Amino acid sequence: MAEPTTKKSKTDHRIGEGVLLGLGNPLLDISTTCDKDFLEKYGLKPNDAILAEEKHHKMYTEMVEKFDVEYIAGGATQNTIRVAQWILGVPNATSYFGCVGKDKFGDTLKAKAEEAGVRVHYQYDEKEPTGTCAVLLTGHDRSLCAYLAAANCYNKDHLVLPENWEFVKAAKVIYVGGFHLTVAPPAIQALGQHAFEENKTFCLNLSAPFLCQFFKEPMMAAMPYVDVLFGNETEAATFSKEQNFETENVKEIALKMCSLPKKNDKKSRIVVITQGTDPVLVAKDGNVTEYEINKIPAKDIEDTNGAGDAFAGGFLAQLVQGKPIEECVRCGNYAANYIIKQSGVKTPDKCDFK
Repeated sequence: MAEPTTKKSKTDHRIGEGVLLGLGNPLLDISTTCDKDFLEKYGLKPNDAILAEEKHHKMYTEMVEKFDVEYIAGGATQNTIRVAQWILGVPNATSYFGCVGKDKFGDTLKAKAEEAGVRVHYQYDEKEPTGTCAVLLTGHDRSLCAYLAAANCYNKDHLVLPENWEFVKAAKVIYVGGFHLTVAPPAIQALGQHAFEENKTFCLNLSAPFLCQFFKEPMMAAMPYVDVLFGNETEAATFSKEQNFETENVKEIALKMCSLPKKNDKKSRIVVITQGTDPVLVAKDGNVTEYEINKIPAKDIEDTNGAGDAFAGGFLAQLVQGKPIEECVRCGNYAANYIIKQSGVKTPDKCDFK
């Protein structure tokens, strides 16, 4: 597909089935509002994302017993794909791969995704339960603690099955959430290599600071394939430190990310950094452009969980149509603004983005 430009595209990019494909960790979110004492009890920060350790295992039960909880189909990448599907509005325009358990939570995730129009291709693990993610809200902050369980069992063998690889071949844009770097790097490499060989667009999200720190080997192994890199200012700062960029300036970091080795020289790498209420930064070809966001009054913000996922979904929905970068960012901001007014990543039947 033609990469986005700063000029209006005249190409007719018809939205076909499976044009956008995602690989990630399908999780059932258990969401609740809590106090800071509860966070401190389990060593959690107000605005962070981590993987559960043994000390967190009792927390999920305590959440259900102590608070009013809401169950929401989640997992960062699945959220992004669901939002993109909502905006595209064409049934089965998106596909998604990940691993769940053979249980009711897995059935719920599949039903929610298909209800949204996403074609899911789950690998089913016989032993592990479907993964869950604690979403702990304190004010406008949210702390995520993911117990991957079956999501941690995905493997490349499932991806390359002939019937599954057909969906990979159908995709124009491939999106991988950074959280999957902890699960199946060989599957990510296979998707990256396919995108390189077929001149498709391969996208990666940094997803969380700890991934830039502790999973930088698989992250940097995937980086040469990356055509579009997503992240926020905190992830960018951690990435800069770990890669010895010797700068805390987000614009400089974005440009250095652009300059990292890249396999496909037919298209320039685009780096997209969100900064909360500050402008979105887009780096490409040695230049950084700022895009202002539409700020929402604090009283209208319900839940910031999923804002980054939604932004990526909105951006990708325009990217697969060959739209200009500014349209991709505008749609990303539209999606993020909509989602933070909801509790969890929920979308109505129709999208009114124009």
